Amino acid sequence: MKISVIGAGAMGGAFAEGLVKAGQSERKAITVSDPSQAVLDKFAKLGVTTTTDNAAAADTADMVCVCVKPWLVEQVLSGIKEVLHPERQVLVVIAAGVPSEHIQEWLGSQCPPLFLVIPNIAIAQLASMTFVVPVGAQARQHTEQVVGIFNSMGQTIVTEERLLGAGTTLASCGIAYAMRYVRAASEGGVELGFKADDAKNIVLQTMKGAVELLQASGMHPEAAIDLVTTPGGVTIKGLNEMEHAGFTSSVIKGLKAGAK
Repeated sequence: MKISVIGAGAMGGAFAEGLVKAGQSERKAITVSDPSQAVLDKFAKLGVTTTTDNAAAADTADMVCVCVKPWLVEQVLSGIKEVLHPERQVLVVIAAGVPSEHIQEWLGSQCPPLFLVIPNIAIAQLASMTFVVPVGAQARQHTEQVVGIFNSMGQTIVTEERLLGAGTTLASCGIAYAMRYVRAASEGGVELGFKADDAKNIVLQTMKGAVELLQASGMHPEAAIDLVTTPGGVTIKGLNEMEHAGFTSSVIKGLKAGAK
């Protein structure tokens, strides 16, 4: 399958790296289009096809993936509109907050089966939480194929467009929130006496263990917490201090602010 990634910034670049690692397509069948020569040089070293010509990248692809800032989507789509082939391509747009109706309006009859997709940057490590929205009946016929590609780079949820904003703040923004916890806990570890790198590694392994435990057991987080909260012990004292400072409330407020 020929996949073209138009725009290789933070998100598009992570997506392209994930495609290479996942091995869903031959490397030469992956095309990265970007105006930055430094970016193209990086991907050329990985063995993928590179170009500065968005139209050339789109023309020969089976899947055209537009991964640019939201305010650039219309401009990029206008530039490739005439070379799109609705009868044999699918279009994936990775850009938060761009409604499908706008994309369809901009492309008109030239719009291929359309998918709105929101991954997070962990897609580069095949560990993304990705949301996929097939737009309309034509797109739904290709859902299995598109989901299969993104499942090879993490986990995928097929959802409705109205929930895409919530998914973005929970998983795409959410990865930054998780990293902020890592930073805070690491700084706390330094205050407790560990060297900075040791503290960070301790926190990372602890988070990894928590995730794997919950995934393997299917337990509710609170049930798992109960396993390590001895009455009168240090864990419950620490948790209560965090709650007094508004831990849960702050997380929820942050998510809701992002969703707005």
